[in-house]
Amino acid sequence: MTRPRPRPATTTRPPGRTDPRRPSAAARTPTRPLRTPPQPPPHPTELFAERLLLVLSGQKPVHWAARHIAHTAFDDLTRLAELAPFNVNDRRPTIHRIGHYEPRPGVYEVFARIGAGSALRALAFRLHLGDDQRWRCTAVEVGAPPP
Repeated sequence: MTRPRPRPATTTRPPGRTDPRRPSAAARTPTRPLRTPPQPPPHPTELFAERLLLVLSGQKPVHWAARHIAHTAFDDLTRLAELAPFNVNDRRPTIHRIGHYEPRPGVYEVFARIGAGSALRALAFRLHLGDDQRWRCTAVEVGAPPP
């Protein structure tokens, strides 16, 4: 009886060709995502400036910010929102510069320059830190447009 001959141990693949069913060595090594350093949370003055800007430009209704507005500031904001002082030619206004003054701990007086169309307008508001550690706006004013 004749025995089958053993096959040679050489590969039948042409040199340089890889098996398409197996991932390459580069694909097998895990890649780490690029890490960006954590960003600090935005300052309350920046958050409130954005909120007020959305309401005063007509992009959000007044009641959207109601829980963040206290006392007579809600009435002032409602009156100002009807005028839509930052809605110019349906273009979205932008904050050009923002600053604040802290007359005492837990109180910020904030001023911002708002680009509305081709003009710059002023926005001023006051923030108070409540007993529940939440910031609330207690006053809102908008600079009158030039005559």
